[in-house]
Amino acid sequence: MNLLQIYKCFCDQTRLRILHLLTSGPVCVCHLQDVLQLPQARISQHLSYLKDNGLVEAQREGNWMIYSLPAKASKELQLNLACLQDCVSTDRLFKQDLKKLKSALCCQPGPLTKRTVSKQ
Repeated sequence: MNLLQIYKCFCDQTRLRILHLLTSGPVCVCHLQDVLQLPQARISQHLSYLKDNGLVEAQREGNWMIYSLPAKASKELQLNLACLQDCVSTDRLFKQDLKKLKSALCCQPGPLTKRTVSKQ
């Protein structure tokens, strides 16, 4: 993975929001849809773009598709994700996204219901 691939993926707010949420752990498309308040098709397009560029991995669990950051992320990706976390730590929208995700994981049925989201 090279820096150009990473920065092309980082140049969209929705993809940044998705990546930020994935730093907390694996997330189902349905939970991303609830948090981001976007149509499933639009979220899936962004996830496909991120997956095609190696920034996320997908795994099917029953009827759900679970997305996560790569298990073996490149050093460039790790550094840029850390930078993203620093940059959004005071951003209201990104903070609200995490709060909504925590709520969605606790209250909605799905494969990740029992998993928890780490504090940011």
